[in-house]
Amino acid sequence: MSLVSKAAFATATVVSVGIISYVHYKQHLDRQRLHDGVIRDVERQQKRRTENLYLLQQQIDLAKQLRKREDAGGGS
Repeated sequence: MSLVSKAAFATATVVSVGIISYVHYKQHLDRQRLHDGVIRDVERQQKRRTENLYLLQQQIDLAKQLRKREDAGGGS
């Protein structure tokens, strides 16, 4: 084999290995981002659930106060 053909083969090999390595790295990174997105979604849902429970409790407390006022005002 001539020196030029050896250099061309080496260059092609290095480029191919580089492309394959990049694709595997990119796939790993994409999977990690998807996983992180799922975790953020779960955290967001838990936060919303907590906020909704807090708001529901406030509404229940306000309804109790309103009933007390209505009972106190209606009995007079």
